[in-house]
Amino acid sequence: MRKSKRASAPLFLISIYYLFFIGGYFVVANMFTGIDEYLPVGGIEELLERGGAAFEPVEIVRTAVVQAPHIPRLAIAMVGALVLMVPISWVYFITTQLGRIDRSFAQTMMILPIIVAGIAMIVQNSIPLAFSLAGIVAAIRFRFTLTEPAYTLYVFAAITIGLGAGISAIGISTVVSVGFVYTTLILWMIDYGARLNNRFFSFLTARDHADEDL
Repeated sequence: MRKSKRASAPLFLISIYYLFFIGGYFVVANMFTGIDEYLPVGGIEELLERGGAAFEPVEIVRTAVVQAPHIPRLAIAMVGALVLMVPISWVYFITTQLGRIDRSFAQTMMILPIIVAGIAMIVQNSIPLAFSLAGIVAAIRFRFTLTEPAYTLYVFAAITIGLGAGISAIGISTVVSVGFVYTTLILWMIDYGARLNNRFFSFLTARDHADEDL
């Protein structure tokens, strides 16, 4: 069975999944007035409005009082990050070249954006906290080895989604999730880079059919 046919059902399911949750967000936001205060949205607008004013001298930030994160907003941000990682995990299940699923990696991929969202909400607007966190992470020295180069992309996607949710910019996380899922599936369906013996790639790489076997 061709990959395009195998991926048609997952593509439809993933599209319904995104439409359901994105539509649900707008329905909830319109039905309940004042709920925007608890939703992880508007963070990117705040960053753009502050502009250069966000980079204050270290002496001023050091004496600033670090406010506790808004607990409901943090909880919703974590749930949103988890929701956006579900389709990415499905893409991993569909496109993996290994004979089995790495359960440890799959579970780590789901939990990672939740942790990153919490870290981002804690350290934002606090330079001392950010440097302290960097020192702690450097001292731990993680030794998690990725068996496939493509796994790195999933880790970066999880970190990006977690950061977006943590700074109350869940819209960015949504765009990253959608873009990653559909781009990865399309490249997998067309076997991009698997064969160089068609006319276009032969012209592009100046290689003939015999060169592909070398």
